[in-house]
Amino acid sequence: MSETRKLEKDIKSTSASKLLVICVDRDDDVGKKAGITTPVVGRDECINAAQRLALEDPEDADSNSIFYAVKTYEDLVSKGYDVQVVTVAGVHKRGVQADEKIVSEIKSVLEKFSANGAVIVSDGEDDEMVIPVIQNVIPVVSVQRVVMQVSHTIEHSYAVFGKFLKMVVYDTRYSKFFLGVPGILLLIGGIGTVVGYTAEIFAVLVSILGGAFLIRAFDIDKAWSSWAKPTPTGFIRIFTLVTGLILILASIPAGITTVYSSTQLIDIDFIVAISNQQIVGQFLTGMLPFLWMGLGTIAAGLLASNWLNRKLKHISDVLRIIVLAALYPTVAQFATILTTNESSFSLIPPLLIGAAITLISATLLFRRYRKKGGGQILTE
Repeated sequence: MSETRKLEKDIKSTSASKLLVICVDRDDDVGKKAGITTPVVGRDECINAAQRLALEDPEDADSNSIFYAVKTYEDLVSKGYDVQVVTVAGVHKRGVQADEKIVSEIKSVLEKFSANGAVIVSDGEDDEMVIPVIQNVIPVVSVQRVVMQVSHTIEHSYAVFGKFLKMVVYDTRYSKFFLGVPGILLLIGGIGTVVGYTAEIFAVLVSILGGAFLIRAFDIDKAWSSWAKPTPTGFIRIFTLVTGLILILASIPAGITTVYSSTQLIDIDFIVAISNQQIVGQFLTGMLPFLWMGLGTIAAGLLASNWLNRKLKHISDVLRIIVLAALYPTVAQFATILTTNESSFSLIPPLLIGAAITLISATLLFRRYRKKGGGQILTE
């Protein structure tokens, strides 16, 4: 009753004679969830919209806001006011577009019902952010905020906590992280305590925890599951990826072997090695063939997979291999400069040749696939 008296007091303090009760749904839940086109004008139409939204999402507060707007409308009608009720909505991302849409809908309603005062009904500060914009269209005489009465009893708290625990234990999307990772850590920690390798086990635990955080943060598990599906193309990608990684790892001992065979040293200090230009050049010279073969294998696997999937329009797969081939002479020449102290100007010819090959290849591929694909080129 106090809210009704306050509303009447707000109205009497103005000269408004025709009122428009406006329920604001700035993020368009009524449209996105219930599929209702706004503005919704009239008592029965608003009740129907609120019922449909409540059926689609019983926990959404906007349905209660619409019912509250209808109740406000009925209270004002019973007091003898000339009133209309309307529900307006913005867009899901809110922002300027949402405010413009709300104002446009209010203007369309005012063309049929020429109100000179508005009562705004909202369920929070986010919806009320559009009030200054609405005031440019129609004077706002009162703002009614809907506050949900939620049970805070112990039984309710236990029910929510029990629902959370059930989700963590039985839902595989969450149990893998909330139970699997702590379970592995506890198991390894217990074994480490028994065998006495506390420091080493602690390092392993930290590494596992860090790896789990990285995998979850960057969705590596989802990317891997979609990338390595049990299909012919999936097996090709797995094989070429593993082979490529092995070749890339093999490039490191190949570079070290080249350094030892060239310098004929048994023991080389690491700091001295990385600061010695010739040693770095010899290391690069030895590792380059395996490194480039590994990268090329991974790129070729992607190309073959897309070929079998009839996705050859992804010209980035073709260009990736061409760029690798075009870059090899430049990187090899750089390693030679480090080893033999040649002039840095010797990098210019392979750089120019590689750039020309890349540019010509990209141009030809774009033209070819533009003709075949009707002007649309996929580069993902």
